[in-house]
Amino acid sequence: MIREFVDYLKDEDGQTSTEYILLVAVVAVIIFKFKDRLQEKLLGLVDKVFVGADGIVDGLQ
Repeated sequence: MIREFVDYLKDEDGQTSTEYILLVAVVAVIIFKFKDRLQEKLLGLVDKVFVGADGIVDGLQ
């Protein structure tokens, strides 16, 4: 049984939860670093969508 536990600990197949946590942390740091630029781009995109939707609605009336 101890041998199976040691083999389990040595198994390196797949991602471990620690690697996923580190990946999420890196992504979070990048998002916080560029949040102003992302916010600007996202608001511009949303504005374009609503302006386009308003144009379509006005064309239907």
